Amino acid sequence: MTIKVAVQGAMGQMGREVMRAVSNSPDMVLVCACDAKATEEYVPADGKKILLTSDLNKCLINTKPDVLVDFSLAAAVPQTAETAARVGTTLVIGTTGVSPEVLGRLEALTKEYKIGVMVAPNFALGAVMMMQLSRTAAKYFDWAEIIEMHHEKKADAPSGTAIATARGMQSAREKPFASITGEAEHKSRGEKFYGVPIHSVRLPGLVANQEVIFGALGQTLTIRHDTTSRESFMPGVMLAVREMAKRPGEFVFGLEKLLGF
Repeated sequence: MTIKVAVQGAMGQMGREVMRAVSNSPDMVLVCACDAKATEEYVPADGKKILLTSDLNKCLINTKPDVLVDFSLAAAVPQTAETAARVGTTLVIGTTGVSPEVLGRLEALTKEYKIGVMVAPNFALGAVMMMQLSRTAAKYFDWAEIIEMHHEKKADAPSGTAIATARGMQSAREKPFASITGEAEHKSRGEKFYGVPIHSVRLPGLVANQEVIFGALGQTLTIRHDTTSRESFMPGVMLAVREMAKRPGEFVFGLEKLLGF
C-alpha cells in the first residue's frame, strides 16, 4: 500500500524536511503541500510536480491524501484539524504549543469523523527516551528542574517537549516536587509546570536540546538529549504516518505510544 501524504507548513524548516523524507520513502507519495505564505504554483517534488497552495481545503479535496502532516503554528491547528476531518484525512501533528482544550477537540474529531489523529511533542527517538527516563527518575528524586534550549525562531516557550516531560514526571510521583519558596522564588527561577521549573533558552546555532536535572543530598542526576539536525525527527514522523494510516478513529498523544513504552 502506498500512503498518499500532504504537508501543512510546507515552507518551514520542518515542513521541507518532512517533504524530503516522504519523497525518499518507497511506501509513500507526496501529493500536495500547503503553507499560509504560499502563492499557488506547482513545484518539483518526488520526480513530478505537486500543488503548493495556501488553500488547505483545495489541497485535500483535489489530492485526497491519506495523511496530512502538520508542522505549522499552534493557532492554526484547530482550523487545520476541522478541515482535514471534514474530508476524512488522518492527521499527524508535530506543531507544539497546542492547548489542552484543542487536544480535547482533536480527540472528539477522531470519534466524530472516524479519522486518526496523532499529536507528538517530539518525534526524535532520543528525546522520547529522555522523557521516559526522566519519568522513571522522578519517582526517586524530590527536586527537579528542566533547561530547554532551542533556535531563536521557535514560536513557543517553554517547548512542548519540556511541558510534556514535566507532566510525565509529576504523573509518576505520589506527591508534588519540592520547591524553593519565599524570597528565593524569583521569576528568574523559571516558570513552573506541574511543579517543575522550566528555563527556556533561545539562541541561533541551536536546534533542540533539553536537560532534566534531579537533585538530592550529595548528588545530582542529569538526563540530556541534544538534537543537532532536524533529520533526527524524520524516522519518528515516518513511523507516525505509517501507523496512523492504519488507525482510523484513534487519538494518540506522544510517539511513545507507538513505540510500546
